[in-house]
Amino acid sequence: MANILYPVFALVLLTFLMAFWMARERFASVRRGEIKFEPGVRPVFRDRAGQVSNAYHNLLELPLLFYAVVAFAMLTKGDDGLMIILAWIYVAFRYVQAFVHATYNKLVHRFGAFVVSVIVLAIMWVHLFLHVASAAI
Repeated sequence: MANILYPVFALVLLTFLMAFWMARERFASVRRGEIKFEPGVRPVFRDRAGQVSNAYHNLLELPLLFYAVVAFAMLTKGDDGLMIILAWIYVAFRYVQAFVHATYNKLVHRFGAFVVSVIVLAIMWVHLFLHVASAAI
């Protein structure tokens, strides 16, 4: 039986992988003396450490709406086959965006993956809305 939690687990895995990668890159940057720490000022990481940090932080922003739509879909029994397929597509494009962002960082590729993921997420919300609205009739 298909389960909408599997794409959630996959996105959580990506978030943890990026967190560990970010930590590794940041520690290396600090060891190389590239970062100066000032009291009360958040350090700015550049180069690879900055790219990976930004990719990680992106996984804490818009995906919140993904986690919410999945939770609401489960609560309203709207986690049907289409919602599961959309969830996997969303997660796949988040993987692509994170990979591009943290590696070669070509903006057109990264932005393309981002736009597709936003469109898919919007479709998920519309699908949930229609499910809830049809149940209220």
